[in-house]
Amino acid sequence: MKMKIAYIGLIVLNCMVLLGQLWPEGAPPFARVVNILTISLNLILILSLFKKGKS
Repeated sequence: MKMKIAYIGLIVLNCMVLLGQLWPEGAPPFARVVNILTISLNLILILSLFKKGKS
């Protein structure tokens, strides 16, 4: 259940980042923080999936 919530959160963050790329004038002032947070969380997710795959 926790992972499902984490995946949904990442999907929402990715949608926000995509919307900011498609419509930059409408991006909120905190968009840079959301971009950095999304990239960091995506990297953590990918690394954890690689770690699970090796075991």
